[in-house]
Amino acid sequence: MDLARVSSKGQITVPIAIRKKLNLKEGDKILFVEEDGNVYVLNASATALKEIQRQMKGLAKNAGLESEEDVNKFVEEVREQKWREIYEGND
Repeated sequence: MDLARVSSKGQITVPIAIRKKLNLKEGDKILFVEEDGNVYVLNASATALKEIQRQMKGLAKNAGLESEEDVNKFVEEVREQKWREIYEGND
């Protein structure tokens, strides 16, 4: 168990063991989640990424993106399309 003291401004220093477990770096944001009377501290970026992954689960496969090569090809196609939309005909 790790302890932290709350300053007069409501600030705390997250113990190093917890920072390592949450993979927190300077400037990262942390998320406080209350659930069933408990408060959990989470790495906000990691939590957001996991939520995006959860929401997108299966969408890539449905779009025919089954490999890294498929994804790279798709990204390149989108970039080319956007370039044409922006610059084509603006000579």
